Amino acid sequence: MPAPRAESIAPLIHTVRGERVLFDADLAALYRVSTKALNQAVKRNRDRFPADFMFRLSQEEAYRLLASRSQSVTLKRGQNIKYLPYAFTEQGVAMLSSVLRSGHAVEVNIAIMRTFVQLRRLMDSNRQLARKIEAMEKKYDEQFAMVFDAIRRLIAEDEAQRAQPSRRIGFT
Repeated sequence: MPAPRAESIAPLIHTVRGERVLFDADLAALYRVSTKALNQAVKRNRDRFPADFMFRLSQEEAYRLLASRSQSVTLKRGQNIKYLPYAFTEQGVAMLSSVLRSGHAVEVNIAIMRTFVQLRRLMDSNRQLARKIEAMEKKYDEQFAMVFDAIRRLIAEDEAQRAQPSRRIGFT
């Protein structure tokens, strides 16, 4: 079975704590292993996953993400999430390739890395687009400033004419 495509991976990438991450359950599904097996492999190699590669979500973050991901998942009052999910950054996903060594895992890792690169390019192009729009706004603001100045002059001339005493019409 072929590796997943970027279009199917991109929706799985979330932003948490300012980082783009993939969750352990989503990665496990992509790698075709159980979440438990993936997390055990990570725990056996914990020294390869510093805090900037992988972190565990807080309960508040997990609840918020559960609510945004699926409306059908609701926890009853007082009920807790049994295992808080792990979030893997781009570097953490790259490190998973050294932990999970199957051929499929390598293919999935390559697909994930390509997706992160595409997202980065998209973000850069959006920044460039924002800069171009800002430049256009400045340019048009200057042009509109000229138009507004012309309108102000016309208004001032009209007020000046109204202020002058008008000539009387008729016989004196």
